[in-house]
Parts: sequence; C-alpha cells; structure tokens
Amino acid sequence: MKRRIILEQMSFFANHGCFEAERITGNTFTVDLAVDFDFSRAESTDNLADTLDYSRLYALVKEEMQRPANLLESVAGRIVARIEREFPEIKGGMLRLKKSAPAMGGQLGASGVEIEW
Repeated sequence: MKRRIILEQMSFFANHGCFEAERITGNTFTVDLAVDFDFSRAESTDNLADTLDYSRLYALVKEEMQRPANLLESVAGRIVARIEREFPEIKGGMLRLKKSAPAMGGQLGASGVEIEW
C-alpha cells in the first residue's frame, strides 16, 4: 500500500526568471509536493514522532524558493535534492512548481515544471 504526505498550493513570492525585470519585480509561485512515506505506525499511535513533521518539509521548500534562480527547473531540482538529502526516509514523490501569469505575449494562467522521483 502506498502512503503519501501532501502539501498543496504552497504560495511564495520570489524573484526567479531569466530576464532582469522578472528578477527585480518578482512573481507568485505555487508548489505542490507529495512524498512517499510509510506512516502506517502513526495511523495506530497518533503520535507525531511516528510520521514526518510537515512543517519541516514546508520550511525546506520555503528556503529554496527564496534563493533566486534563472530557471524553474533549477529551483525544482534543488528542492528535490534537499528532500532526498535531509529526509532519507522518503522513498519518492512528486514536486510541481508553477509560475503565475508568466509573460508569454498572451494570456496564460501559469507555466511550470514537474519532477516525479
């Protein structure tokens, strides 16, 4: 049985982008994260010590979102790499990173990247 911990629609204002204007004015970015973690013990104990502390995952994502980068691909890769380093008990997951209303010469709600590992 697969068990996942999910943090959806984390919203951050950040200065990612290839163009100087993007890095100066910034934009809103949304992150969805789902991590594979066996929390079956916590199901019966109802004890935080038997699962992941969601706030630690959120803090990790927030830290990486605050570090400017040219590409969303780079930011997403950094987040996944840190999760793998700092949470070896996580066995895989999915990260989706979206940039709100990107400047593409037309109307677009968001653009983004997704990594599944």
